Amino acid sequence: MIPAAPAAQKHNATPPARPAAPWQQLWRQAERDPRRLLARLGLDEAAARLSDEAAAQFITRVPQGFINRMRRGDLNDPLLRQVLPVTDELAIVPGFSLDAVGDGAAKKATGVIQKYQGRALLVTTGSCAIHCRYCFRRHFDYAGENAARGNWAEAVAAIADDPGIDEVILSGGDPLSLTTSKLAELTDALAQVPHIRRLRIHSRLPVVLPERVDAELLGWLAGLPWPVAFVIHANHANEFDAQVDHALGELRAAGVQLLNQAVLMAGVNDSVQALAELSERAFAAGVLPYYLHQIDRVQGVAHFEVSDQRALALMQGLRARLSGYLVPRLVREIAGDTGKRPL
Repeated sequence: MIPAAPAAQKHNATPPARPAAPWQQLWRQAERDPRRLLARLGLDEAAARLSDEAAAQFITRVPQGFINRMRRGDLNDPLLRQVLPVTDELAIVPGFSLDAVGDGAAKKATGVIQKYQGRALLVTTGSCAIHCRYCFRRHFDYAGENAARGNWAEAVAAIADDPGIDEVILSGGDPLSLTTSKLAELTDALAQVPHIRRLRIHSRLPVVLPERVDAELLGWLAGLPWPVAFVIHANHANEFDAQVDHALGELRAAGVQLLNQAVLMAGVNDSVQALAELSERAFAAGVLPYYLHQIDRVQGVAHFEVSDQRALALMQGLRARLSGYLVPRLVREIAGDTGKRPL
């Protein structure tokens, strides 16, 4: 486990009040109307930048708590930019495709993707509490790749049949979109596979809907038979608040290793200052910086791309400013590679 820094203790000194509603209800209350979102932020005049076509292709969903962390009156707010459907998404740009990372070619069974030796990724669900406009699976066939079908039987059998797999990654969508009882059903089945040694969970929910980290979820995590790496996803320091800090502290207390992966994006975090603040703020909440991804080149996200030259200059600036353990690894995922490619 990552020891809490003094700053994290200060952030978590006063636990936030209990949520007024269960996490499922808060999920249902997420904002789905981009125009209403802009109006709530005092940005009605910016509605002309919205794209109904982009919103129809990939619907808007933003939890209320995440909206509360946005700056009113600032169209360039880094949190708002991540969720607002804009006309730039409609541009057809050479080199940007529907499956930028080769998920389809790496399919092992329904909902099971294996790209790298020893690891299998299980697409647990297509649901997310937030719809990030840069999502690399925004065109993924979730309906056809429903691993939960048949009580996970095909997915678990495929993993059980390959003794070379010693780590299972729960991804999505977002695995924490599932009820805890459904997650337990899956891990109970995986626990019957003797060659699994580690479990990894990739989830944005502790950041965007921290109320999801409830007693039932914590009990499930604490009872898992494997060491657990829990990879959260925050791209900007402003995504953290007292509620998020508290949820992350609860996860750490349940015995999981917390890591953060971020995506480098123009207009969101493409400065040394923003990236340094993200690493420092994450570590203050007990989370170790892990990966900084160059954007996956999926159709609709080209406006977020930062050049490799600029990305490398930013990393040089980070290394000059931060201790080594606060500097994430800059990587790109290339379809067919045997691992993330360092830059």
